[in-house]
Amino acid sequence: MTMRLILATENAHKVREIRELLSDLTVEVAHLGELDDPPQLAETGATFAENAREKALACARATGELSLADDSGLMVDALGGAPGVRSARYAGEGGTQQDLIAKLLAELAGVPEAEKTARFVCALSLCAPEGEIGRWEGHVEGLITRAPRGEGGFGYDPVFLYPPAGATFAQMRPDEKNAVSHRARALAQFRNDLPAILRAYGS
Repeated sequence: MTMRLILATENAHKVREIRELLSDLTVEVAHLGELDDPPQLAETGATFAENAREKALACARATGELSLADDSGLMVDALGGAPGVRSARYAGEGGTQQDLIAKLLAELAGVPEAEKTARFVCALSLCAPEGEIGRWEGHVEGLITRAPRGEGGFGYDPVFLYPPAGATFAQMRPDEKNAVSHRARALAQFRNDLPAILRAYGS
């Protein structure tokens, strides 16, 4: 059975990662950028899970199809969990990746290296027009570096050091990052539940 999913995002980086991580499954993945009249999605929740559900449900109701939403971000312990759900808007609306990283590093100036512990969090929500079907969450622990390292990835990847690899996410190959990332871990849980979802919603 094949299931069609609408990803409730136009973020090309997220679309590419999710498609790669689900490429071996009987799932057809579309996204908002491929729709003629994509819905406008808000993010008013206080948590990643709330935001993911809000986006997935709005997308499912607008399209009449199953929708999968990802809400993810960086939580830094020394900043009380910031930037958190405001990760993409941490430097203000329209802030670039460089702006986000610059603000983060400025906020952490003077913090001892060992105290720059952080984690990426990814919450997934799968919704049908009538409501949420399931939710999943993945985390990956790391440290914030003094300066950006690497040319790959996106967002905060250049300053997120993954200790087991001794490299930032931006220094790792896409397949290396996808094997351990917060998004990969959330999607692994989704994959485990997929057989039951296919039985209920596949065609």
